[in-house]
Amino acid sequence: MQDASGGKKISINDLVIKAAALALRKVPACNSSWMNDFIRQYHNVNINVAVQTEHGLFVPVVRDADKKGLATIADEVKQLASRAKDNSLKPEDYEGGTFTVSNLGGPFGIKQFCAIVNPPQSAILAIGSAEKRVIPGAAEGQYEIGSFMSATLSCDHRVIDGAMGAEWLKAFKGYLEDPTTMLL
Repeated sequence: MQDASGGKKISINDLVIKAAALALRKVPACNSSWMNDFIRQYHNVNINVAVQTEHGLFVPVVRDADKKGLATIADEVKQLASRAKDNSLKPEDYEGGTFTVSNLGGPFGIKQFCAIVNPPQSAILAIGSAEKRVIPGAAEGQYEIGSFMSATLSCDHRVIDGAMGAEWLKAFKGYLEDPTTMLL
């Protein structure tokens, strides 16, 4: 992955953002908001990324994340997180998101949690920490070590019901389990 991104370091969070964006493109009904008397489906996939700072929680936005490469997403997230920590975000840095990713796994070691949807968005993805587990190997009696992380999708059921949420999670899981599909 690092070679494919031009030698730039790609984090798990960058992969999560890209996979979430591509899953929204694949299941566009999840890229929507409740607008009191109608549902607005967005054409752009703009991912808010939760960033905790000493000034509080900020959710800067990576615009058109589905169309950007992993290296570009990584650079943008680093720049936005730095501006959030410096308390120098402008409204255009955090307005207009269509979906939010909150990762408490990497920075805080939280195994699993449920995040609260940020209105008017209809969904938020909560990412927990990765852990190693023993899994069956290729042959009888063989075992391997696999990495697993929790991903919990909270939805506004006026827009995204359980079946549609499951369809989105299936697409998201597919991208993360085979990251090369995010490069194509």
